[in-house]
Amino acid sequence: MGEGGPRPLALLITPGRWGDAPQLIPVMERIRIGRLGGGHPRTRPEHPGGDKAYSSRANRRYLRRRQIKRTIPEPKNQRVNRQRRGSKGGRATGFDKAIYKRRNEVERTINALKTLRSVATRFDKRAYVFHGTVTVASIRLWLRP
Repeated sequence: MGEGGPRPLALLITPGRWGDAPQLIPVMERIRIGRLGGGHPRTRPEHPGGDKAYSSRANRRYLRRRQIKRTIPEPKNQRVNRQRRGSKGGRATGFDKAIYKRRNEVERTINALKTLRSVATRFDKRAYVFHGTVTVASIRLWLRP
């Protein structure tokens, strides 16, 4: 969030019944944020946010290793398990409510993409054709004033 506003920074087309959490790392690997003065694009967003579905040990480890600050709430069952383990459970996750409120940009971006009927209903049978449809919809969002 922040860099693109309600515009997509990266796309990843997956089968319909795949979970969100395992897709975080492949999506983060695709992000490229251009610099105003030129040069290589940044590959680390400022402060991504996600809902509890993205709270997994692998995702948190990946973001920590890449030194990306994040705002992902910890589900109650993970918090209870961490506290039950005591000092071996690790420290509590940092959570900033003010930044988390901006998570609606993600939802607004998805809704804006779905204003195209072909994206919302996925008429395309082949994934590469659907990827092209979503790419055109994304370009439309970036060109909108």
